[in-house]
Amino acid sequence: MQVTVDTGALERLQRVLGVFDENLDTIARELKLSTRVEGTEIVLEGEEEAAAIGAEVVKSLLAVAEAGEEIDKTRLLYCIELAREGHAADIGGIMKDVVAVTARGKPVKCKTVGQKTYVDAVKGNTVTFGVGPAGTGKTYLAVCLAVAAYKGKQVEKIILTRPAVEAGEKLGFLPGDLQTKVDPYLRPLYDALQEMFGPETYSKLMEKGTIEVAPLAYMRGRTLSDAFVILDEAQNATREQMKMFLTRLGEGSKMVVTGDLTQTDLPDGKSSGLRQAVSLLKGIDDIAVCYLTERDVVRHPLVSRIVRAYEAHDGKKEESKRKKGEKR
Repeated sequence: MQVTVDTGALERLQRVLGVFDENLDTIARELKLSTRVEGTEIVLEGEEEAAAIGAEVVKSLLAVAEAGEEIDKTRLLYCIELAREGHAADIGGIMKDVVAVTARGKPVKCKTVGQKTYVDAVKGNTVTFGVGPAGTGKTYLAVCLAVAAYKGKQVEKIILTRPAVEAGEKLGFLPGDLQTKVDPYLRPLYDALQEMFGPETYSKLMEKGTIEVAPLAYMRGRTLSDAFVILDEAQNATREQMKMFLTRLGEGSKMVVTGDLTQTDLPDGKSSGLRQAVSLLKGIDDIAVCYLTERDVVRHPLVSRIVRAYEAHDGKKEESKRKKGEKR
């Protein structure tokens, strides 16, 4: 079967094709198609289903190009995956809304269906849990939404916090007080804030206390009102800490809790407060639980494969434990 898609203009054609036609080569390889270019048209030949999917992929890439977004390998592979499932049209809808604008004027948009669902959940609920692997944009998008809420005068303050739990390293060997010791763990939050506000504005807001970045322990005994509060790396919060944090919620505030349940660094015998919270609170009005997966990874394409490999390994370990338990 042969399917032809007209890109309408040479500029759009070039963006869809990629450097040295690498995008078209990837489509051909992934879908086992033969491809060629005739004027501004892309011709796809192969099995009927594959050719139809290829046409949908090209159309979704046109939507990406028209939105002014970059077509990288990660996004291309995601478009192919969505097209295989019959959801290629979702790509255009994902990129319509601007989440926030960086200090340099660059619009921040969702890149996957999962990210769009997560962003919509944060906007529509007072408390949102974003659970998923590294690279899915959980923390970055939460910070972008916090900055947008502050600039839109929806909140008066941004509070970002993390549990002070070592990821295989010892805080005690680091110099300085607790705040100084946990600063390296809070670095992703600092970086995201500086990108959104710019270094100068960020520094001024930090000095005024409008932005607060602190360890989770510093939240105890407080009521957090008129603030956008983000708890990052929440898989490392104990059940007691999670309950303490969630009950800090005050009037006019919004909370986002992010974490990866596969990367818990709590000592043996300590269960994750995030795991319990999503189980206990799921289904409660004004609380949303969003699960992001390796499909929502927006870093290098290899990150998605790495995540998938670890998940498969962990799944085999759990299955082995279950079988041993049944034998007993």
